[in-house]
Amino acid sequence: MTISRRAFMATTAAAGMIAVMPFTAQAAAHGMNTFETGQGPLTIHPIEHASIVMETPMGVIYVDPVGDAAHYADFPEPDLILITHEHGDHYNAETLSALAVEKTTMITNPAVYEMLDEGMKAKATSVANGDSANFNGITIDAIPAYNTTEERANFHPEGRDNGYVLTMGDFKVYISGDTEVTPAMEALTDIDLAFVCMNLPFTMGIEQAAQGVAAFKPAVVYPYHFRNKDKTYSDLEEFASLVGDNAEVRMGDWYGGADHA
Repeated sequence: MTISRRAFMATTAAAGMIAVMPFTAQAAAHGMNTFETGQGPLTIHPIEHASIVMETPMGVIYVDPVGDAAHYADFPEPDLILITHEHGDHYNAETLSALAVEKTTMITNPAVYEMLDEGMKAKATSVANGDSANFNGITIDAIPAYNTTEERANFHPEGRDNGYVLTMGDFKVYISGDTEVTPAMEALTDIDLAFVCMNLPFTMGIEQAAQGVAAFKPAVVYPYHFRNKDKTYSDLEEFASLVGDNAEVRMGDWYGGADHA
């Protein structure tokens, strides 16, 4: 049986513990990557860096799929592909062509939509910051994702890129995309599961990421997108310590078992 995430948080907070749960094969076998939603079970699979597969009763969702299509060979074909923005670690036209099948629909930010060829555009919907879409009963809200630090603003300018909130019945999933802490992030409420980026200088460091988590207090948070271009890693254990009892922190294996904690 899958424990309620909010109940788990309450238990660990009462005990004065910091919840840090590794994502391992053993944990997966015991349902530690499965969450109960109002629409049925949601199972998440870290793929690499910013890429995620979500299996839901409403369909299989790929988030920012890039890289070798073989990474996805063990998963069902996508019913929906979400793309946050145009950078190569989030959007790759060749990967999309290899993964998208006849049934696949796509939701992208406007900038990526304009980059798609006509065949892909026919499958896609452009959703700008603040707008919403619906997929098989899942509400998808586009959340602004951008750099707030002046010297980083050229990486992710305000108004271009998306994060997403997926609402599945009474269960909400937040995918940050590439961002620093923004007013829209701080204003999030009732988030059950969050994926929060952290890699300097392109997004944010662990301190700022932990501040963001403290502001909207998701039940469970996965740090993701935490390797830098020089293949060094954000300090995830320190991030978990900074988060404290504001969320249960889970560690997903986005980098093939590399020693990144």
